[in-house]
Amino acid sequence: MSPFPVLFVCLGNICRSPLAEGIFRHLTALGGQEERYPTDSAGTGGWHIGHAPDRRSIEVARMNGIDIAGLRARRVAPEDFRRFGLILAMDHDNLRNLEKMAPPDTTARLASFSAFATGTEADVPDPYYGGIDGFQAVYTMLFAGCTSLVEKLESGSWSGNTSSVR
Repeated sequence: MSPFPVLFVCLGNICRSPLAEGIFRHLTALGGQEERYPTDSAGTGGWHIGHAPDRRSIEVARMNGIDIAGLRARRVAPEDFRRFGLILAMDHDNLRNLEKMAPPDTTARLASFSAFATGTEADVPDPYYGGIDGFQAVYTMLFAGCTSLVEKLESGSWSGNTSSVR
């Protein structure tokens, strides 16, 4: 089966999306599927390009046996809309931004992470201005969502609200 690349997107690519990337990589590696589901993360904003994830994201990931310290923030690029099969936004604001950024030749499916992964409309909250407890809560949401996402991708179940942009 050919690879199906997945991109996780938040605002700055230093809190939520690198955590999602790390969790998803961890889960696909456990199942021997890391080559089948290449993954990356990016932000709709460019403030943190080249920076490591927030130290609290790194810490929460580390506490759960996942290393994201080597990741570096980047901004969503036009080619991402052709390179990835699925682009998942952490919240509805970022989903709207992605829809505006998408070039006419977009082939990726765009969706809210929660809607696609768990069938809920809940945004994954940005923990940036809070403490470590907020990061742990986000990790818990992302772990549950990524677990469900892997199961859905493996079974071919495409539930959730997805949209072809063009």
